[in-house]
Amino acid sequence: MDSIRIVGGNELSGIIPISGAKNAALPLMIASLLTDETLTLENVPRLADVALLTRILVNHGLDYSLNGKRPGEDLLTGQTMNLTARSIVDTTAPYELVSRMRASFWVIGPLLARMHQARVSLPGGCAIGTRPVDLFLMGLERLGAEIDVEQGYVIARAPGGLVGNRVVFPKVSVGATHTVLMAATLARGETVIENAAREPEVVDLARCLNAMGARVTGAGTDTITIEGVDRLRGARHRVVSDRIEAGTYAMAVAMTGGDVTLEGAEAELLAGPIDILRRVGVDIEETNRGLRVRRNGGGLSPVDVETQPFPGFPTDLQAQFMALMTRAKGTSVITETIFENRFMHVGELARFGARIHLDGQKATVEGVERLTGAPVMATDLRASVSLVIAALVADGETTVNRVYHLDRGFERLEEKLGRCGAVVERISPN
Repeated sequence: MDSIRIVGGNELSGIIPISGAKNAALPLMIASLLTDETLTLENVPRLADVALLTRILVNHGLDYSLNGKRPGEDLLTGQTMNLTARSIVDTTAPYELVSRMRASFWVIGPLLARMHQARVSLPGGCAIGTRPVDLFLMGLERLGAEIDVEQGYVIARAPGGLVGNRVVFPKVSVGATHTVLMAATLARGETVIENAAREPEVVDLARCLNAMGARVTGAGTDTITIEGVDRLRGARHRVVSDRIEAGTYAMAVAMTGGDVTLEGAEAELLAGPIDILRRVGVDIEETNRGLRVRRNGGGLSPVDVETQPFPGFPTDLQAQFMALMTRAKGTSVITETIFENRFMHVGELARFGARIHLDGQKATVEGVERLTGAPVMATDLRASVSLVIAALVADGETTVNRVYHLDRGFERLEEKLGRCGAVVERISPN
């Protein structure tokens, strides 16, 4: 199993290209099940989760191809995928595949909309909490689906097709919004989703669906309206840039000092984190290439943060921000409101010498003068990259183990950091 070795102490300077967003690419790929024509997606990141979802979609009958490398491109440039689900040959998504990636459960929406039936495994537990699917099922039932749960599988049927309706989510759910939005595009009549997720990845999905012939309005607000159509066609769509990757590298620059341009990063997708980082003492400037991030010479100021749905501070940047606050000049409080078990990185950060006290969903971080390199272990995707951020300034050498978590969501991280001066290398067992 691969690990990453990091020697701390170097500032970061240069350019880091920001990949297409994993959290946008996955629902866009699933949307290809809604049409028998080809959906072409540009700027798709090369990630383990993308490869796994491709396998899952192939199981349903998807044909796919990847465009070859173009002149001037390198492997840090997103790939182009051509996805064609001409025939759905299997409406079952088996446990052995769904259990490896929760987002694959979302295929239930397109399968039900197009084939009027689906049998999808419950995704099971998750390292950062249970993340139940009750909102998904409630939304589909509101569209007329008959839902049963048998032997760990959700059996969904809509013999006469789905019918538009009003869907009111009791709490915001990105996954449930994606799923009901996709299902409603082929439902008869109008669907209104209230208390919908406002995340940019939802907006990106709606743009793609509209390019395919759907009639979606209101994406990016808490009320989305979908007028169902008889069929969707193929389209070409570019995946939005990854705001979580951009925020992560911005925090790495804030931690180490230096001057880095995050090429392709979009400020409007990062308004909350940018505001927080400026309060910490980081200079962030919009340029025609993306975002320029520099840390001033005054050190890091402590700032309290509470995770919230978009446009608030994202839970997917909480671990990275906690790593940053371990070196702040004072005490900060970080409150996690989205997931009930997203502090597993605390114990590993303590191995660097960080001082963090947990009380329920609050973490109190007392900044320290120095961190010391240590062998650490990644526990989930975002937690793993928080360890990288700490290692970049830790005295001596750090080895981050179980980096397959990183490969799920960060494209060629060691190459991107290495190009900007970090001493970082991947170690593969013989």
